[in-house]
Amino acid sequence: MAALAEEQTEVAVKLEPEGPPTLLPPQAGDGAGEGSGGTTNNGPNGGGGNVAASSSTGGDGGTPKLTVAVSTAAPAGAAPVPAAAPEAGAPHDRQTLLAVLQFLRQSNLREAEEALRREARLLEEAVAGSGAPGEVDSVGAEVASALLSRVTASAPGPAAPDPPGTGTSGVTAVSGSASGPAAPGKVGSVAVEDQPDVSAVLSAYSQQGDPTMYEEYYSGLKHFIECSLDCHRAELSQLFYPLFVHMYLELVYNQHENEAKSFFERFHGDQECYYQDDLRVLSSLTKKEHMKGNETMLDFRTSKFVLRISRDSYQLLKRHLQEKQNNQIWNIVQEHLYIDIFDGMPRSKQQIDAMVGSLAGEAKREANKSKVFFGLLKEPEIEVPLDDEDEEGENEEGKPKKKKPKKDSIGSKSKKQDPNAPPQNRIPLPELKDSDKLDKIMNMKETTKRVRLGPDCLPSICFYTFLNAYQGLTAVDVTDDSSLIAGGFADSTVRVWSVTPKKLRSVKQASDLSLIDKESDDVLERIMDEKTASELKILYGHSGPVYGASFSPDRNYLLSSSEDGTVRLWSLQTFTCLVGYKGHNYPVWDTQFSPYGYYFVSGGHDRVARLWATDHYQPLRIFAGHLADVNCTRFHPNSNYVATGSADRTVRLWDVLNGNCVRIFTGHKGPIHSLTFSPNGRFLATGATDGRVLLWDIGHGLMVGELKGHTDTVCSLRFSRDGEILASGSMDNTVRLWDAIKAFEDLETDDFTTATGHINLPENSQELLLGTYMTKSTPVVHLHFTRRNLVLAAGAYSPQ
Repeated sequence: MAALAEEQTEVAVKLEPEGPPTLLPPQAGDGAGEGSGGTTNNGPNGGGGNVAASSSTGGDGGTPKLTVAVSTAAPAGAAPVPAAAPEAGAPHDRQTLLAVLQFLRQSNLREAEEALRREARLLEEAVAGSGAPGEVDSVGAEVASALLSRVTASAPGPAAPDPPGTGTSGVTAVSGSASGPAAPGKVGSVAVEDQPDVSAVLSAYSQQGDPTMYEEYYSGLKHFIECSLDCHRAELSQLFYPLFVHMYLELVYNQHENEAKSFFERFHGDQECYYQDDLRVLSSLTKKEHMKGNETMLDFRTSKFVLRISRDSYQLLKRHLQEKQNNQIWNIVQEHLYIDIFDGMPRSKQQIDAMVGSLAGEAKREANKSKVFFGLLKEPEIEVPLDDEDEEGENEEGKPKKKKPKKDSIGSKSKKQDPNAPPQNRIPLPELKDSDKLDKIMNMKETTKRVRLGPDCLPSICFYTFLNAYQGLTAVDVTDDSSLIAGGFADSTVRVWSVTPKKLRSVKQASDLSLIDKESDDVLERIMDEKTASELKILYGHSGPVYGASFSPDRNYLLSSSEDGTVRLWSLQTFTCLVGYKGHNYPVWDTQFSPYGYYFVSGGHDRVARLWATDHYQPLRIFAGHLADVNCTRFHPNSNYVATGSADRTVRLWDVLNGNCVRIFTGHKGPIHSLTFSPNGRFLATGATDGRVLLWDIGHGLMVGELKGHTDTVCSLRFSRDGEILASGSMDNTVRLWDAIKAFEDLETDDFTTATGHINLPENSQELLLGTYMTKSTPVVHLHFTRRNLVLAAGAYSPQ
């Protein structure tokens, strides 16, 4: 915990594999690889590696080598961290210990030597008089491996903790904290471990205190927090849940099953209601064997739980633990928690409750500091052909409404005034085809007839109900021009309907195509086979329920993702499957095309999102960091970023260019099932099983609104075409319309709010609610605004 660390001498002992030492650079940010290393990057993304300055000694390429990592950043007189060393009882243990002390002395590392000697209660004379150098050398690799096996297996007696008041973890072979990148005065290089294996992860629980005292330790801390001042109590109460989980797991791991059961029964009722699902999983872990295959437990262990606490509250906690000599709790705070300290007033209970609830606590403030280009790309210059004088007048009149803002104000903004737009060539985007230009012209014409929405002018809602779907409707999408609707079903089919009088036709057979005059003006009409015209086409190919569907912007293709682990690309000219993309090993819950086509994103049960291009079999980027299923995915309007919502109750924003996670949003109390960006790219709305809709300012990385009203999972969210209204659809059979303009005005985005995360949400979100529209018995699965701002909603009728 870099934020807490006071300068310390730190000694880490670890076994290196055969061959020369591997020197890996520290990874910057939550990259596209799973896990991450050390204190520079030890956040909710599941990394648990150690970063240690290392200096290898002894042994040739074929024998294990003892690496003693020493960082000597302590000023004279600072209390060194005692190393967890074996008791100097058995002769073999003593010989091993003397060898290490001798090495430290030869390396002129006096402070580290003294710390180890004090811990092992050895007199200096014993070391000085113990054996000649040759004797130490003869110990060789056997001593090294013997020492390591003892340290990792945890020697008899409890491990030596940090003295309260220091900020570094106890030094063990399994998980010591890093003391930052190697400075010129430090030894060796930086080694970063990736995903830790199960045994290494669990063995961190092997160092434990008296099992009968755990309840006393916890109740003592609980009493202290409950008796502290109101301003500190809310912040310190955040400690209850992570401490409860780690103390329980420590008891289970060390096979104190009765004590663990008693501890769980006594204190599980004190935890916040939004952790009930996690506690249910935890209650099933009653034996050491149960822990090895449990992903939730491993996640909790490998990713440090993040708490955001003011400096005053933290000092109060530290002082209490020092006075009580409560080393067991202090060890857990050091080892398993990341306390993000800020200067200023402590946060209120309401402010804390708004932000907590995810599997790994809150996001670190650093996670939301990097610059995000949330502006829109400049629109290409397209001349609108005018059919007659009436239309000319209508276009001229309508241009200021849409064409100008879209083309000039937003376009020129991104070129001149708007510093938030990404460079036009930041990522390669497909060039506009003639058909795309025609479609844009049609869009501009439609725009002139668009209704300006607001509190006094609400949209009409057209609801498409899927009848006789037998609860099998699992995904819906509508084309941008609202001409086609696709449904994914539990019987593994994808069905496409035309909702205009124009029927769906396939391209003619090859033999018939050869007879067509390719130079004729209506060649695109002639290639279609009228005999195949119908309102519905059924696409067969998946071997499991279809959970995601997405039309390409040009309406030539349809993507579908399924429980069978594949994403399929279908042609809407031939209504056949063109490609099956195989990258996920488990069900794929969602997929979505980029607003510019070509790229698409998918997310699934394997906890990662993948970025694809239609002409590549393999994913271009893998976005890894979530601790549970990725339920929903969305492209930012400028296509440079992807948002993912997960069952770990967090939303992440990923940079398409480099795969880095640039925003982590916490605050939902249940798995996230819907996402949508505002048309101007500045804001993100998210919906979850907790029935709340949260609004986020992407640039500042802050929650700026909370919309309460739904009583069940929010499955769909959409902003109107101009961003004035947000529509939300839920499993509670309602569509709700919210005033987005009012929700985003007068935002608190001053430096203090951004730095500390002190957000003040309005007490009552009902004044933002413009209307609630109920269906008879149809959960709302999908919402869509047409180009003229009519709302289309869709769902499957569910008979009571």
